[in-house]
Amino acid sequence: MTLLLDTHALLWFLTNDPSLSERARRSVEDQANVTFVSAANLWEVAIKLSLGKLKLPAPFADIFPRQLELNGFALLPLTPTHCATLLTLPFHHRDPFDRVLLAQAKSERMTLVTNDGQFGAYGIPLLW
Repeated sequence: MTLLLDTHALLWFLTNDPSLSERARRSVEDQANVTFVSAANLWEVAIKLSLGKLKLPAPFADIFPRQLELNGFALLPLTPTHCATLLTLPFHHRDPFDRVLLAQAKSERMTLVTNDGQFGAYGIPLLW
């Protein structure tokens, strides 16, 4: 299975937060799966840090990209194809970062690891 982590799933995985479901944790740790982190995840984290809405246990530059490498996560860039898919998404969800992740998951046929209940309206495979 090819997984794309929602930002909260990424942060909860990296900090061993019990808020991450056991099923999600096992799936991310399963080496038979390929797990991606979007450039949009890192962008969202950086913005929330700069606004004081998020705190990390270490500086951003110490965590990324090191933790991506240590955990075997692939980095998914934002492409013109993802942006074209973004244009076709209905507005069930208005958060721009989440919409980018939805477009990427749809374009790349990935399973999105999230506990966001609004994502179900998009017909994209979800895992939690």
